[in-house]
Amino acid sequence: MCRVGGTRELKMQEVANFLFEAGMLKRTPRTGHQFLGSGSESVAEHICRTVFVGYALARLAGNVDEQRVIKMCLLHDLHEARTGDVNYMNKKYVQVDEDKAVSDLCRTIPFGEDIKSLVDEFKRCESEEARLAYDADQIELILMLKEHKDLGNTYADEWIAYALKRLKTNIGMQLAQNILTTDSTAWWFHDKSDWWVNGGRPTTSEGKAGSGV
Repeated sequence: MCRVGGTRELKMQEVANFLFEAGMLKRTPRTGHQFLGSGSESVAEHICRTVFVGYALARLAGNVDEQRVIKMCLLHDLHEARTGDVNYMNKKYVQVDEDKAVSDLCRTIPFGEDIKSLVDEFKRCESEEARLAYDADQIELILMLKEHKDLGNTYADEWIAYALKRLKTNIGMQLAQNILTTDSTAWWFHDKSDWWVNGGRPTTSEGKAGSGV
């Protein structure tokens, strides 16, 4: 068993606390769904796809620091483990001290300054990397809304219109427009063949799928 000095052991305990805190995001709901009227998801689920969107945008944009974009996507809602998700309706009446939540979290971990720097950069939204990460956050929302629109939620279009106005990069707008003209099931349901009838099993002489037994 590896023996760890007192200081190193304390730091490891702080990192363990941080990882448990990050796990709270799996249990923290995205509260906008109660106003949208359909669906549910956790903050962690939102962050997961935001990271994928950020990666895609960074690759499409080129000549940007891809790792910084991905890190900002990963960390942009970390404070919500402490504050919860505050939606646009809530913000009319509730003021959340996101900066204090981030500062308190970062004060306890050895790489806290790195996290705080990335979150601050994301919030300032001045660098190209921050603008791409910001757009990734909004595009993840647009993806979710398109999925609900395809399932019949008639309010999704109004929400999408506002999300589009928040986009800050040309590449983000191009991607969003393509998302809106793509059926959310097309990636798996584009082949309208007899596969969906017989599941690939050989057919009998009468044209019916065999039992496969």
